[in-house]
Amino acid sequence: MEEKMPLIGDTFPQVEVATTHGKMVLPDAYSGKWMVFFSHPADFTPVCTTEFVAFQKRVDQFKSLNCELIGLSVDQVFSHIKWIEWIKAALDVEIQFPIIADTGKVSNMLGLIHPGKGTNTVRAVFIVDPKGIIRAILYYPQELGRNMDEILRMIKGFQVNEKHNVALPANWPENELIKDEVIIPPPSDEKTARERMKEHQCFDWWFCHKKLK
Repeated sequence: MEEKMPLIGDTFPQVEVATTHGKMVLPDAYSGKWMVFFSHPADFTPVCTTEFVAFQKRVDQFKSLNCELIGLSVDQVFSHIKWIEWIKAALDVEIQFPIIADTGKVSNMLGLIHPGKGTNTVRAVFIVDPKGIIRAILYYPQELGRNMDEILRMIKGFQVNEKHNVALPANWPENELIKDEVIIPPPSDEKTARERMKEHQCFDWWFCHKKLK
C-alpha cells in the first residue's frame, strides 16, 4: 500500500530524525507545544541563509507563542554544522533551533521534493499543534523566500480560533472590512440567525463580526 502524504487535519507522522541537536522523535519531541517544521533546498545558499537569519531573529516571538522551530534539508549533519558556524562568524547570528539531516526518508514521507523543481527539497512549512495535528501546510518554490511574519500570524490566528471559537479574516489583524475584529461562526438555525443580527455587527446574518475582549 502506497504511503500518502499527510494532509491538514492529519497527525504529523512519527519519525526519528538526526539533527544538529542530536537524535529526536517527531512530533513527540514537541508534545504540548506548537511546531513549525520547515524544509529548505540546501545549506550555503543565499535565500536559505536569509531565511534562517529571519527565523532566528524571531525565535523569541515563536517561543512566546509556545512554538518551536525545526529545519530540514537533505544535507548531512556536518554540512549543517559548518553552515551554522559560517552564519555565526559572517553574520553574527547564532542559529539556536535544530536542523534535520534528512536521507530522503522524511522528505518523501512529507512530499517535500517536487520533481518539477529539481531534486532538492522545496521550501515547505508544516504548522503542527500541541497534539501533533497538522494545522497548515505551505509550499514555496526555491527562488522565493518565505515571510516569517505570516507564519507567526498564522500561529496567533490558530490560537485565537481555539480560545474564542472564531474565524479570522483576510490580512487579520488589519482586515480591509473589519480591521482587527474576528468573524463569528455561521448560525446553525433560523432563530440564531435572527438573534445574532441584533447582538452583533453584521453585514448579513451569515457574516457577523465582533471585537475580541
